Amino acid sequence: MGTINNEEGNSSLNILFDNIRWEEKSIIENAKKNDIDLKAIDCRELVLFLNCENKEFENKVILQRCVGYFKSMHSTAALEGLGARLINPLYTSVMCGNKLFSHMELQKQGIATPNAFCSFSTSSAIEGIKKFGYPVVIKPTVGSWGRLIGLLNDEEAVKTVLEDREHMFPIYHVNYLEEFVKRPPRDIRAIVVGDQIVAAIYRYSGNNEWKTNMALGGRAELCPVTKELEDICLTAAKIFKADVVGVDLMESINHGLVVHEVNNTTEFKNTVRVTGVDIPSLIVNHMVNILKK
Repeated sequence: MGTINNEEGNSSLNILFDNIRWEEKSIIENAKKNDIDLKAIDCRELVLFLNCENKEFENKVILQRCVGYFKSMHSTAALEGLGARLINPLYTSVMCGNKLFSHMELQKQGIATPNAFCSFSTSSAIEGIKKFGYPVVIKPTVGSWGRLIGLLNDEEAVKTVLEDREHMFPIYHVNYLEEFVKRPPRDIRAIVVGDQIVAAIYRYSGNNEWKTNMALGGRAELCPVTKELEDICLTAAKIFKADVVGVDLMESINHGLVVHEVNNTTEFKNTVRVTGVDIPSLIVNHMVNILKK
C-alpha cells in the first residue's frame, strides 16, 4: 500500500510508517471517521533537508510507526531536529529498540527484569552461562517478532549459534542472554497510552512453541489490569519518556512480574480483538491533546 495523503498537505497531525499494518490502517481510519485531519507519510518516500531553514515539520505532531529500528530511530532524530513533536520521542526509540539498553535502564530504575548478561565472544558467553545453567535464551539486542531468539540447551548449541552469528552484521556480535524464566506458558502484553494502561492480554504459546509471539501461532486472552501491573507498566513508560508503548511481562514463579521488553511501535490488533478497547481512538485522541498543549 502506498502513501495515504489527505487532500491538504499541511496537517498538524501526522503518522509516519514504513509498512502499513492493521494498526496503522485502524489509526488512519479512526481519524477519518472522526473528521480529524491526519496526514499519513510513507517513510520510504520521505526526503528530509536537515538544515534549520526547513520549517515544514515545525510544531507538528507525528506518530512514529516505522517497524524498522534504524528507520524509526533516524527519522525520529531528523524530525525532532526539525521541530516536530514525535510520539514516541528519540529517547524512547533508541532505548526501547535495543534490549540491552532497555534492560539496563529498567534495572537502574528498580523495575524487575529477567536475569541477563552480555558478552562479546563465544568463550565468555559459555563462562557466563555456567552461572545461569541451561537452558538459556539468546536474543539479538535489536529485533522483533521473535526472530533470532533461541533456546540453548547445551554448550554445543551455544557454539553453533554464536559461531554462525560471527558472520552476521556486527550488532549480532554482541551476545545478549537471559535466564529461561520459570513461568506459566504465557506472557502479558499491556498497552499504555499517555498516563493510562488501557488494556492487557495474556499471550499463550502455541504449536509446541515456547515463544509467545502471536506471529508464531500463539493465542490471546483477556488479562485483568491489577494495581501491581498498572504501577509497573506506567513506571516503565515513564522511564522511557513514552507516550504509547506495549509493555511485555512474564509471571516468574520465583520473582513475580518481570518486564522483558518495552515496545516503541507496539502492535495491538489482538489486544483490541480480545479486550474490545478502542486503542486506535485513544491514540488519536492523545495526539489531538498533545497538539492542543
